[in-house]
Amino acid sequence: MLVLTRKPGEQIMIGEDIVITVMEGRGDGVRIGIEAPRGVSIQRREVVEAIAAANLAAAQAGPEAEELVAALRPPVRKPGKD
Repeated sequence: MLVLTRKPGEQIMIGEDIVITVMEGRGDGVRIGIEAPRGVSIQRREVVEAIAAANLAAAQAGPEAEELVAALRPPVRKPGKD
């Protein structure tokens, strides 16, 4: 792991098209801004882990789980119909 010390307003480049800007430090946290191409997914680690766990649980579930998910899914509304 690379650990850098930056001050507010200073930036870090990842490759040629990802820029991380330190916005401000607050206590034991820091606010950052991230500029990246649209195709780059930026998520908090805990969100990625929760999605992976949900995907694994869904993959291990049987057909009854698929029926439950389909039943909970809202109906698709067609444009112009109320």
